[in-house]
This record gives sequence, structure tokens and C-alpha cells, in this order.
Amino acid sequence: MRISGFASGMDIDQMVKDLMRAERIPLNKIEANKTKLEWQRDAYRDFNVKLRDLDDALLNMRLQSNLMTKKAVTSNNAVTATANSRASNGSYRIEVSQLATSAINVSQDTLTASGKTKIDPLQTIKSQVEADNGSRFRGLTSFGTEEKIEFTTVHNGKLINETIIITEDDTLDSVLTKITNKDNGVRAFYDTTQDKIILEKEKAGNYRGAETDAEIWFEDDSFMANLFGMSAGNETGGKDAVFKYNGVELTSKTNQTTLNGITFTFNNVTNDTPAYVNITDDTDGAVDKIVKFVEQYNALVDEITSKTRETVYRDYNPLTSEEMNELSEREVEMWEEKARSGLLKNDRILMDGLSAMRQAWTGSVEADGNFKHLSAIGITTSRDYMDGGKLVIDEDKLRAALRDDPASVNKLFTNSSTGSDRGIFNKLNDAIDQTVDRINDRAGRSTSQNHQFAIGRQISNMNTRIDNFNRRLTQVENRYWSQFTAMEKAMQKMNEQSNFLYSQMMGQY
Repeated sequence: MRISGFASGMDIDQMVKDLMRAERIPLNKIEANKTKLEWQRDAYRDFNVKLRDLDDALLNMRLQSNLMTKKAVTSNNAVTATANSRASNGSYRIEVSQLATSAINVSQDTLTASGKTKIDPLQTIKSQVEADNGSRFRGLTSFGTEEKIEFTTVHNGKLINETIIITEDDTLDSVLTKITNKDNGVRAFYDTTQDKIILEKEKAGNYRGAETDAEIWFEDDSFMANLFGMSAGNETGGKDAVFKYNGVELTSKTNQTTLNGITFTFNNVTNDTPAYVNITDDTDGAVDKIVKFVEQYNALVDEITSKTRETVYRDYNPLTSEEMNELSEREVEMWEEKARSGLLKNDRILMDGLSAMRQAWTGSVEADGNFKHLSAIGITTSRDYMDGGKLVIDEDKLRAALRDDPASVNKLFTNSSTGSDRGIFNKLNDAIDQTVDRINDRAGRSTSQNHQFAIGRQISNMNTRIDNFNRRLTQVENRYWSQFTAMEKAMQKMNEQSNFLYSQMMGQY
């Protein structure tokens, strides 16, 4: 039991708090150091995210298609085209005489008999058939306990004999969904406006064995024919696209085909006006991609340089909860801004990583192209050493290099060998990966456990020290209260004795 100042008249509770505040000073330092380590860990991880973003952008830049881009221009909107890096420059004549279409079959008559209420696609087929002897499904007059829809089609080069079980609980909507959801290349739906069923192939093209064959074939006296009121013979067969490529007649199952690295899309027939597709080097597109990537790289260089040069404010340590309560929100924000400053000042991991990336850009590439150094195509490092090695682009010189010798520019950047002819982008990728690995060893990933990285092990050690210190503080506080309680009891006893003596002495007079 704690006695607080009844005998002495002192504010024992406040005195203990003041004493404990002094006792907590070493603990506050440990907690402040732990907080700084956590801030440093998070700062490292932020840079890992930025390095990974740059690496992802680098992956795209290492593709040949990004530096040797092609531009396709067509003279007729009936044909559009795109070209990959392997396309040969030149003009291509395209004449489209027939577009590819998919096979389609539409019930020739309405499903509902004249004068009857239209079919409800969400009501069971069985109930609608039995209600008025088939007038709700023209051609279907009975419904067994279990019926089957059967048809044959070709899908992905294979002959498919499809069988779909129809139960008493099935509706028209559920039956059509079963057909569509099967892996058979057939799509089925009910047109409520026309009161007709439509079956069609998902893919365009002619897949019939003979001109008279149906692509979705079924017996005319089958349950399917009676249910849908259609005949396989009424199908409009699919057609292949027919076109001429530089005078040579070719066909395609779809309205898109790729020849010589060029993907042609047929939007309409060309009639008597051929489409001319002109393929040229897309120099501006390649320049834009390089400029955008360099801007992202420069932004990262700026952040690393800024962080490793930040001022350290040694008088600004992380605030305790008590100190935060004494300050306004804005004051806390300003204080923490200075306390966080300099966490990565002169950090060797970031500085070494930045140095490795600079070497990747400025080193020579002994490939068999005409360009050995980045400066030969108009990319140099800034002359201001305070920029930390940012890149500067002479777009005119870069554009000229891409226009005159795109293959050599591509080798300078993307050559994938491991020797002296390794391309700049691959060297840069190596530097980024090494830096990311070092950061992971130091600060871990967001999913890492503390024992898996250096800072985490330090934090765990501090947590142990904090727990031990808190146990000791509890013992010290209990000791203080025990001492003050003993003092209060002694003073209380002294007061009682004094009062007794006083009363005895007063009684003699």
C-alpha cells in the first residue's frame, strides 16, 4: 500500500515521478536510437522501391523494339498496320477483297407461336413447354426428365462432339449459358426483341470440311433443333479473309495477319483503291523513350545525392510521447523533420551504388558497332559535380545516331555479353541489382523478419535492452515508494508520540 504525503505534507507522487523521469533518461536514449534505426530502415526501403522501379523501366529499355522502333503509315483506312523492330523499311501494297467472318445460325422463325406471350428466358423450359403444348417453344411439344443438346464443331483444330444435359430446372438462359461457357468456341444467346436464338462461332474463318458443311452441325430432328427452332442447313458459314500482299493472293482466318514483322489489320475491303503501308524508322519514338528513362534515372540520382548530403541535426532526437504532448502538431512535424535529416548521410551503400551506375553509363562498350561510348551518341554527364553525375542529352545528336545507325546504338545499350562488350543497360542492371541486394542485407524487405537483416537484429537487441530496463525501472519505482512509505509511517508515529506528550504536559496545568 502506497501512502502519499499524509504525514509529511509533501507531494510524494510528484516527487516519485520526477525521480523516475531522471531514471528514464538512459532508456529514452535507447528508444530514440531504436526509432532512428526504424526510420533509417524505412528510408533504405524507400530507395529499394525506387531502384526497382528504375530496374523495371530498364527491362523495357533493354528490349530491341524500344530502340529500333518502326513507324507504319497507311494510305487507306481499310487497312491499318503496326511494325516491330524486325520489319524492313519500304512500301507494301495491300488489297483486301474479302473480310474474315464467323459462322452464324439464326432461328428462321420466332420461338413463340403467333399470339402467345413471348418466352420467359428465366422460367424453366419444362414448365413453359407443358403449359400450352409447345406453343411457347415452336417445334418442342414435350420435355423428358432429362434431355440432351448435341452438336459438332471444330475448335482450336480439334473436332468436338459436344453434349449438354438439360434438366427440369434449366431455363433458356441457363442452357445458353452452358453452351457459351463450354470450351467449344460457340457462343449462344437469345434476342428478346426478335424472339430468336443466335448461335455463332467465337472465331472468324472458314473451318468447314466442304462448302456445304455446317460449322455448328446438329440433326434437324434433335432436341436442340426442336428447342431452338433452327436447322443446321440455315447456317451462314464463316469466311477467311482474302487479300493480296504485294500482288500475291493470301488468306487469313482472322482480319489480322503478320508478315515480315508487320501486323496488318483489315477494317474493310479496299475495292479498287489498294492500301500502301510505308514502314520507316521511328527515330522520334526511340528518342522519347530514352529521354524519359534518363529523366527517371536523373530523378533517382538527385534523391540519392540529396539524402547522402543531408545535414545531421544532432540536437534533434526523436520525441518521447510526453514531449509530443507538450508541443503542437506543427511543432512536432518541424522537430521530426530535423530529427530525420541526415539518416543516410555519406551512406556507403547508396554512394557505392551511385558510383557503380555512373561507371555503367560512362564506361566503354567494345561491341562491333560504330559507337563505343555514350558521348558518341550525344549523352554525357553533367559538368557540375554537385549534380552527382546526372546525364545530359543532346537530342539532335542522339536523333542523328538513331537515324543513321540504329543497330549500333542498340548494341551500345543492350549487348548482352558478359565481357568488355556488355551493353550499358545490362551494366546498369548489374549495378542496380548489387545495390538492391546490399540494401536488403542491411534493411530487409517489408516481409522480412528482424533476424534476417542487420538493422532488424539491432532493433531486436534494443527491444531486449528496453524490456530489461523497464523491469529495472519498475523495481526502482517500487523501492522509492517503499522508502517514502516508510518515511510517512515513521513521521506518522512521531506525530502521534508528540501529540501524546503534548496532551500529558497540558494536563498538569
